[in-house]
Order: sequence, then structure tokens, then C-alpha cells
Amino acid sequence: MISKSLLLPEPASPAHICPFDQACSYLEAAAKELNLNQGLLEILSHPRKVVTVSIPVKLDNGEIQVLAGHRVQHSDVLGPYKGGIRYHPAVTLREVSALAMLMTWKCALLGIPYGGAKGGIPIDPKRYSVGELERISRRYISELIKDIGPAVDIPAPDMGTSAREMAWMMDTYSVNVGHAVPGVVTGKPLSIGGSLGREMATGRGVMIIIREALADQSKSLAGIRVAIQGFGNVGSAAAELLHQAGAKIIAISTGAGGVFSEVGLDIPKLKVYAAENRKSIMSFPESVPISNADLLTLPCDVLIPAALENQITEENVNQVQAQIVAEAANGPVTLEANLSLEARGVTVLPDILTNAGGVVVSYLEWVQGLSYVFWDEERVNREMENLMVQAYHRVIHQSKVRQISFRLAAYTLGVGRVAQALTDRGLYP
Repeated sequence: MISKSLLLPEPASPAHICPFDQACSYLEAAAKELNLNQGLLEILSHPRKVVTVSIPVKLDNGEIQVLAGHRVQHSDVLGPYKGGIRYHPAVTLREVSALAMLMTWKCALLGIPYGGAKGGIPIDPKRYSVGELERISRRYISELIKDIGPAVDIPAPDMGTSAREMAWMMDTYSVNVGHAVPGVVTGKPLSIGGSLGREMATGRGVMIIIREALADQSKSLAGIRVAIQGFGNVGSAAAELLHQAGAKIIAISTGAGGVFSEVGLDIPKLKVYAAENRKSIMSFPESVPISNADLLTLPCDVLIPAALENQITEENVNQVQAQIVAEAANGPVTLEANLSLEARGVTVLPDILTNAGGVVVSYLEWVQGLSYVFWDEERVNREMENLMVQAYHRVIHQSKVRQISFRLAAYTLGVGRVAQALTDRGLYP
């Protein structure tokens, strides 16, 4: 049993599904499969550093507001910390800690030289002006100036942030050190060292993993029925690429609700419609409205939760009718629901594999920035696909050899690599 009280307070409500507890449960399962001892498990379960800073910001109306900003650095045994920064009202220290841990296993699984980190500020960015968001972003990164850097910790965009925020953060860091440092963040605009292919990277990775899973079942993307919860950067990119490959996207939703079409949605038209209607899609022509809850239970070949965590739980898992659940979001399926799906023979493609395309292209952007040699989009996509396909086949092989689920196979590979690195470097007492 892992002791979880060293650095993080307990959740306010025991009834809430705590992402950190769930992440620790997956770690424990992998450690048991790998026969890791308790001391090593304790080291792996605790972040190396937890930083919380105050962010005083002057609002446009002249008022001063003080926000809290978090950055959790889980492990750097394989390389610099890597992880996104999210602006969302639900950001908590425990959530950020869980995501930092998952990033460690994800990078290890993909074979890239990073450790895991995550950051966030509990705000709704829609409630702030562009000027206020810039001041928040610059002050946040200024407070973390001693804890980040291209060889230390490399932030990236996440929920509620984008290339715009990364540009502000790169500029702030660069001004503080006296010269331009493009490698301090990834997901930047192309003009200041960003990489081609980054915008579609996570969605492209989702498509690749689904394609490989279907191929193992002697199927292809052509004609499969897909439902996607979430139409943000990841969901929309996955929808576009799957649609181009011949899949039939029967339903898509946003936070406010979604749309369904038995014959399949026209994804290019839907993207244009969403852009023209402030991301609202519920009145899209030739479709009928559908709730997020109903989308999860549609009869389909592939269900892609690409929104928030804890969407498929023990309360609705028995209504899920998909044959494959591809976790494009972080932690969209709870531990209990995952066990139920596996028992029914549903293939669950775990988040640390399925949504890894973003961090892979972040790594490729970092490599390009350090070498000052930039690639065309075809090469970026080719390099990313190669790493994703290799990781998928490692997971499949591990699953077959150990006779375990895809999720446990992915975790044993990620956790095992980090544990071995700790031992080889002499960091495990």
C-alpha cells in the first residue's frame, strides 16, 4: 500500500473519484505485476518536487487578484521534466500531481528522454481578457523561473492554454536570462521555433493507435462507426483524420452537448459551423442533438472520450456499447469501469499510449530547437508515427507475454523502465 499523505492533502470529499488515488492504483497494479519492492514503489509514487506560487495580477478594472499556480515535477530520472500547463477551474494540486505521474509513465513508454511534470492555475480563461491572461501567464512563469528551463523542465500547452500562452512564457523566460531560449517551452508558434504538425499531433496519435488496434482485429478504419466526446483540439483533430481515412463519425459533443447522425457527420462542415457559432454544434444541420451522457452509450465500433477525466464510471459502464474505447483524454475511464469493460471483452486503449502523440511531437520540437534545424511536416508526422507504432507493438507484445490487459501492459512498460533507471543510476537506496 502506498502512503499518499506525504506531500498532498486528502481530497475534500471521499465520494469524489480522486485522480491521484486512481493514478496510484494503476502504479500499484504495475508494481505488483513487476514484483517491485515496497521501497521502490514509495519512491515512484511521490513527486520529486511540488511548487505552488502566488500570482498577483492587476485586472483591467484596476482590482488586484491573487491566484495560485501549481507545478508538480514527478520524476527526472530519464531526462528533463515535461508536461503541460492547464487553465481550468477544476485544477487542484492532486489532479496536477496525478497528471505529472502519468506523464512520467507516458514518456517512458514511448521511449523519449523525459520525465513527467504538470502545471496549472484554477481559473476559467474565458472570464479574463487577453491582457489579463498575458499578465497571469507572464507572472506565473516568472515565479517558476528557477524551476524550469530547456534542460530542467519544459512546459507545453494543455487545457485552456495554447501557442499564445507558450509564446508569452518563452518571452518572459528569455527576457529574464538575457537571450532567446526557444527550448524552454514547446507548442510555440512557428515563428519562434514551433514545430509543424504540433496542432494535430495528439489527434493524429489517437487515429494511429485506433488504426493499429483495428488491424490486429483484421479490420480497417474504412466504414467503422465512431463516437467522440469532446470537440476541442484533440477531438476535432481525431475526427478530421478518422473521417479522411473513411471512418463514419456518427456523434460528436462539446461541453454543452452534441450532435448525432446515423449516416455520419460531415466533419469539415462541422468544423466550419463550430468556428462560426462560437464552438456550439447542437444546431448543426442534418443531425439531431444528443447529450454527452447519451453519446457514451451509443452503439458504435469505437468510442473516443476526448474531454475530461472520470466520464465512464461504474454508474454508466454497463450501458457502454463500443467494442473499442480509446482514451484520448487523461483518465476518462475509472478503475472500476475499466475492469468491467475488460471483463466484457471491450478493448480499452489506455491514455498513456493513445494520447501520447502530443508529447512525442513536443519532443520532436525540442530536438529541432536544440539543433536549430527544422523539419517539414511530412518528416515530423513520419517520426511521430514511427514512435507511436513501436510503442503500440511493445504494449501488445507485453500484453500477450504476460497475459494481462493493454492498460496493465502499458503501465508495466512505463513503470518498469523508470524503476530500472532508478536502480541503474543508484538513486534507489
